Amino acid sequence: MAPSHATPYSGVFPIAPTPFTEAGELDPSGMRRVLDCMLDQGIDGICILANYSEQFLLTDAERDLLLELCLAHVAGRVPVIVTCSHFSTQIAVARAKRAADAGAQMLMLMPPYHGASLRADERGMFEHFARVAGAAPIPIMVQDAPLSGVNLSVPFLARLARELPQVCYFKVEVPNAAAKLRALVEAGGASIAGPFDGEESITLMADLDAGATGTMPSALLPDLIKPVFSHYRAGRRAEAAEAYRRILPLINYENRQCGLRATKTVMAAGGVIKSDAVRHPLEALHPATRAGLLELALELQPLALSWGL
Repeated sequence: MAPSHATPYSGVFPIAPTPFTEAGELDPSGMRRVLDCMLDQGIDGICILANYSEQFLLTDAERDLLLELCLAHVAGRVPVIVTCSHFSTQIAVARAKRAADAGAQMLMLMPPYHGASLRADERGMFEHFARVAGAAPIPIMVQDAPLSGVNLSVPFLARLARELPQVCYFKVEVPNAAAKLRALVEAGGASIAGPFDGEESITLMADLDAGATGTMPSALLPDLIKPVFSHYRAGRRAEAAEAYRRILPLINYENRQCGLRATKTVMAAGGVIKSDAVRHPLEALHPATRAGLLELALELQPLALSWGL
């Protein structure tokens, strides 16, 4: 059952990477190990089939397989958010229904877009989210990210929350995210159940100060991000800031140098998965970039770097 606004989802909800073999095939056993590692990281929830899961490189059949595998393996131990983004409202609705039927606790969607120029206007976007909400009776998180090229104004997001009560979570990862989160919380009031940030938690402290109650990083170091949240929630802002200062160089390196490949590289080095392969046209990290990433990770010792050794 979805939580009420009195008990909203909050905390650290990292994105699960999708492991592949060196030949580029799905690695189901590796996927289970990824999920087990993430659960041991002390996370509050998991997001699957997101951009950092390489969802744009998966076939529909692979999506369905991963959906069933992940929800069955997590088995309710933490809430699972399933990304259902698609330009086609019909396909987004079908994905949402399948995810809800499989046991997802929340859906995440970007606004409809395709390529550099295909966009919907605000009326079309509102109807897109309304139809998805009508098809799946669970909360919806709107992903407000630069990748879509869509400007989601604060008044429009607040309208979504007021008029479509299921659309009550918002992942804001645009430039000046803290200012937008602050404005959204003010404009939406009680209709905003979960203001989250993303982008590897690279602006986390500012976003917490702005009212964020959750973050969606990668699965690289959520065990080290969690103390930032714990300190902040307990009113220990100085301790939260110090914990964040310590891990920020690794977060910055991931965000600016590696992208989604960082988690796979660290998990492969830590024995979580057998291969850090990504699918073409993505390319493996340059050896120098990989070395720089692992140098920072070795200093901090996130669980992913040793979980499978």
